Amino acid sequence: QAQIAESGGGSVQAGGSLKLSCAVSLKFSAYNSVAWFRQSPGNEREGVAQIYMTGSDRYYADSVKGRFTISRGDAMNIVHLYMKRLEPADTAMYYCAAALLPRVGAKMSSFDTGHWGPGTQVTVVS
Repeated sequence: QAQIAESGGGSVQAGGSLKLSCAVSLKFSAYNSVAWFRQSPGNEREGVAQIYMTGSDRYYADSVKGRFTISRGDAMNIVHLYMKRLEPADTAMYYCAAALLPRVGAKMSSFDTGHWGPGTQVTVVS
């Protein structure tokens, strides 16, 4: 059974909004941070946003800063990615990853050895 499941993807018009959700089925002791990544054909994987399961520190890629918001859900194992003012360039497969990271000094590449979901497709049409 999948340990991470993304949902909320779909097709939206440019300028619109979407909410992605990530449900993590790992033991809570097995991870302390969740991140969203995206990848489109022919492009490198891009770290979009990252959050720790406690505290308020957040990371955003410059390409989405000011438009995307990552937040913890009402349930302890849920993380959302709120996307607004979507652009065609945001079209990609969006992946959720969870990992146990250092509280300070972690990088998005630290998720490379973490747990990943199968992804959810986001398509933005102009």
